[in-house]
Amino acid sequence: MDIANGAPTGTDATNRIVLTWADGAPGLNHEQLLLMTSTDGGASFAGPAAVPLTLGDRPYYTAPAISPNGTDVYITYNAFTTPYRDDTTSPRGLVGAILHADVTGGTIGAFGILARGAVGDPRASSQNDLTAEFLGDYVYTAATRAGAVGVWNDVRNGADCPALDAWRLSLRTGTSVAKPAPLRQFGHLRRRGLRPHALTTPTPAGTPAKAWDPLPAGAAGQEGPTTSAAADRTLQEAVKEM
Repeated sequence: MDIANGAPTGTDATNRIVLTWADGAPGLNHEQLLLMTSTDGGASFAGPAAVPLTLGDRPYYTAPAISPNGTDVYITYNAFTTPYRDDTTSPRGLVGAILHADVTGGTIGAFGILARGAVGDPRASSQNDLTAEFLGDYVYTAATRAGAVGVWNDVRNGADCPALDAWRLSLRTGTSVAKPAPLRQFGHLRRRGLRPHALTTPTPAGTPAKAWDPLPAGAAGQEGPTTSAAADRTLQEAVKEM
């Protein structure tokens, strides 16, 4: 939810409120992005109205913003691009996008795509304990009079891990599958006093190049149960950057 409050002085505020959410009322695989708006301080709202999305997008997190002077409305959203999956073996798509509409004469116009990310497979993401894909509510939009910035979960550079897929499925079926330990593969780097770090410049093949940064003083040469908490955090942060 956002309000056109005329920040920072309030002189050009319209006080219009915009509110969005992902709605599952139409049923599985027919989710919608709904918008409501108020021009009387929230005493009443118009809508909800479905915001047209790219064909196949199934929104699950949304974040609206309106410019301080009320002339532009933006919506950032995350969406699945494939039907619901009841397994961990089938590929699936996840995308993020930013929409924009002009406000003319107090009416919000048609939304168009301002920015759209590349589709990736969300199985490549993970919660901290590895049990599920990372589908956090880190979706935001902030608007100024000149533009907007949007934030969404993006997995375009991720790669699916079949071992992790099998373990995640075992949590639902009760079968016995060993939990993968992705951090262990970097143990030899830790002993050498190095940590992985993803460069922002892609290789010709389009994948992030890897470099190796020194660990903090005192962290090198430690491994297994003797590893310091600081070194563990450093390594985990490095893996998240990759």
